[in-house]
Amino acid sequence: MEIDPKTGLPIEAIAWGDLTKQGQRIQISLDKRRYGKVITTITGFDKENDLKQIAKELKNKLACGGTTKDNTIELQGDHTKKAKDILVSLGFEENAIE
Repeated sequence: MEIDPKTGLPIEAIAWGDLTKQGQRIQISLDKRRYGKVITTITGFDKENDLKQIAKELKNKLACGGTTKDNTIELQGDHTKKAKDILVSLGFEENAIE
């Protein structure tokens, strides 16, 4: 069993990832780009979260392309409703997602 050097508790017992996900206000919005292309923009992430991993999960489950820029996730296409459900399944609070 591994012990966390900061707290002295077993690593399995610590839910730090859940604590950082709970205090955030995440906004999901649509943005229109060049030639009428629509992208879904997700903002409001803290720096503690692994943004690239969250984006990878979203892109895999939504079968779309996307990128991360300046603590935002951009997904190709309109995925406002489905992205909220996936973020809730990843551990974010449903009330904190707009």
